[in-house]
Amino acid sequence: MAMAAGTSTLEQLSPAAYAKLEDLSARLVAGLAGAALAAGASVQVNRVGSMFTVFFSGERVFDAASARKSDTKRFGRFFHAMLERGIYLPPSQFEAAFVSVAHTAEDVDMTIAAAKEAFAQALACGEA
Repeated sequence: MAMAAGTSTLEQLSPAAYAKLEDLSARLVAGLAGAALAAGASVQVNRVGSMFTVFFSGERVFDAASARKSDTKRFGRFFHAMLERGIYLPPSQFEAAFVSVAHTAEDVDMTIAAAKEAFAQALACGEA
C-alpha cells in the first residue's frame, strides 16, 4: 500500500507540478513578508522550494544560533492568530511549513489576508 501510494505520488510530480509549487510558494512568501511589513513586524521569511518558515527577528536567520535569537513568544501569538483564522501553521518557528500541489492561488490569497490581521494581532498583544 505504501509503495503504491509513493509511486502514484511520484507519477504526479511533473515539471508543471514543480512550477506550480515554485510559483505559489514564492507568491505566499512575498505576501507574508509584505503583510508583516505593513503591520510593522520585523520578520524573516526563509524559503527553499515549497518549504518556508517565518521568524520574528530583525536579523537574517541562517543557522540554529540566529534562529534561537528570534521572538518565539511573538511567533506563538502569530500562530494562534492564524489558527483562529483557519490557517494551520507549524506551532514552532523552528519547524517548516509547506505548500503542496493541492493548494491553490485562492488558498495563498486567503493565507496572506489572514496574515495581515495576524501580524497586527501578534504585535498588539504583549508589545516587546
